[in-house]
Amino acid sequence: MTKIDIISGFLGAGKTTLIKKLLQEALQNEKLVLIENEFGEIGIDGGFLKDAGIEIKEMNSGCICCSLVGDFSEALKKVLETYSPDRIIIEPSGVGKLSDVVKAVKGVADTTLEINSITTVVDAQKCNMYMKNFGEFFNNQIEYAKTIVLSRSQKLSDENLHEVVHELKEHNGAAHIITTEWDKLDGKEILNVMENQGNLEYELLQESEVCPECGHVHNHDEHHHTHEHCECHHDHEEHDGHACDCNHEHHHKHSCGCTHEHHHHADEVFTSVGMETVQHYDKEELESILKQLSESDEYGTILRAKGMLEDKEGKWMYFDLVPHEYEIREGQPTYTGRFCIIGSKLQEEKLKELFKM
Repeated sequence: MTKIDIISGFLGAGKTTLIKKLLQEALQNEKLVLIENEFGEIGIDGGFLKDAGIEIKEMNSGCICCSLVGDFSEALKKVLETYSPDRIIIEPSGVGKLSDVVKAVKGVADTTLEINSITTVVDAQKCNMYMKNFGEFFNNQIEYAKTIVLSRSQKLSDENLHEVVHELKEHNGAAHIITTEWDKLDGKEILNVMENQGNLEYELLQESEVCPECGHVHNHDEHHHTHEHCECHHDHEEHDGHACDCNHEHHHKHSCGCTHEHHHHADEVFTSVGMETVQHYDKEELESILKQLSESDEYGTILRAKGMLEDKEGKWMYFDLVPHEYEIREGQPTYTGRFCIIGSKLQEEKLKELFKM
């Protein structure tokens, strides 16, 4: 039996970092294949994980949960036939809907497959912002997860962390939530929670309980509540499009501000700009570029940027960016300079000018 672990997460949440931690600390003795999907034209993470000795099958022409569902099924079957792995880790695109990814996996009729875990990585610092602005995609990843792993939780105060956990519980009252800083946990502990063998959840909501009717968390003194709108007694506007057990169709609000029902594909909302370049940059120059991308909306709504560029001394700079935060680190040479930017309403020509393309 081949185990399948789906590790989802919005752009820049830390999926690849979590996978690397699991590989190094919990899965060293397993025959393992990673199926990775990058939204955009140029895959960046593949080289990073190949260094760990993991077989990569990248699919970069679209989103794993929409245009590539058919190809994904064939890819999964081919991986099983070719490698006969003990475990397959699927890392979907950061802008994919987890419900569609799970559906695609279940659509592969093979008695030798078992969905072992469904995990979503959430950037604790940006949870509220993404929930408000990209709820159709972000909330779906929360609602269908069995385990939610918070990244960067150590950067929040107890009060703010409490608020994040409460928001997550409102969308998924059943999932285990790992809030402890990753450096304080062994990968085996995290895997145990993902496989439902333990619970490392920080008891921030010990005075609350999960309502058996709606799955939401309510304080004891607020638990006598009513749910309106349909016979199932769910408050569907709060679910933001999540399908409830009553199977009715419900209107819900998204970042567009209207009350129509939406079922967007990722490529209808998000765009990407991926480029290869022989341009050399010095560190100060790259920092200036990333600062502009991080702080300005002149180039569109930048949600994620990553890449590897050669400096003027022949060294290689690897960079990662999420809203209002970026880092530059030294890395190994690669076949050419390349970067990928993901967001909405991207200004491609201005981005080319920024990178001197």
